[in-house]
Amino acid sequence: MGVIKAAIGDAVFTAMWVFCSALRGILTRIISTSFGLQDFFPVKLFISTTLATIFIITFIFIGKLLGGASFNPSTSLSSYTAGLKSDSSLISVAVRFPAQAAGGIAGIKAILQMMPAEYKGMLKGPFLKVDLHSGAIAEGVLTFLFCLSLLVIMQKGPRNLILQVWLFSLSTAGLVLAGSGYTGPSMNPANAFGWAYINNKHNTWEMFYVYWICPFIGAILAAWFFQFLFPAKTNKQKKA
Repeated sequence: MGVIKAAIGDAVFTAMWVFCSALRGILTRIISTSFGLQDFFPVKLFISTTLATIFIITFIFIGKLLGGASFNPSTSLSSYTAGLKSDSSLISVAVRFPAQAAGGIAGIKAILQMMPAEYKGMLKGPFLKVDLHSGAIAEGVLTFLFCLSLLVIMQKGPRNLILQVWLFSLSTAGLVLAGSGYTGPSMNPANAFGWAYINNKHNTWEMFYVYWICPFIGAILAAWFFQFLFPAKTNKQKKA
C-alpha cells in the first residue's frame, strides 16, 4: 500500500513539474519581452535560472507534503544507488517509474490544453538532433553530470537551501545549453516520455535507448562516482 501511495504521489508531482517546466520558457520570453530585453541572452538566462530556482524550492516543499515524491526517474535512481533513500527498495523505486511516466503525459497534455494559441509554438519537447548512438551517449553523459551536480550540491554544497537550488539551476542551465544540439536535452525520462507520447513516438527504440536506458546508466554512474569522491564514514571513524 505504501508503494502504491508513493507512486500516486509521484504521478501527481511529475505532472505538476512537467507542466511548470514547459511553462518556464514562455514565462522567460514574456518577462524579458516586457522589459525589451528579449535579445539579451544573459538577461534571459538570469530570468530562466531565477524561475527554475523558485519552482524547485516550491516543489521541494510540495514533495515533502506528498511524502517524498519525485518527478525525475534519473534522480530517483541516482539517489537510491548513492544510498540516500534508505527507506526505499529497488522494487519500490522501479514501481514508481511508470507512475512518473504517466505523470509526464498528464503534465504535457495539461499544458497543451491550457496554453493560449499564440504561445503553443514555443512548446517543444526534447528530440534527437544527431545520430542514434551520438544522442544516446550525449544524453547519458549529460544525465551523469546532472545527477552528480545534484548530489554534490545538495549533499556537500552550501547549507543555505536557496543558494543550493540556485547553483543547481545554474549548472542545469549550462547542461541544457551544452546538450541543445544533441537531444534537447531531457535528463528526465518522464518528461521525454510525455512529449514522445503526445507525438506518438513513445514506443520506439530511440525513446528507450536515448531517453531511458542511457540516462539510467548515467544516473547510476553518477551515484557511484559520488560515493567514490565522498566515501561514507564507517562506524569506527564516527566513534573516533
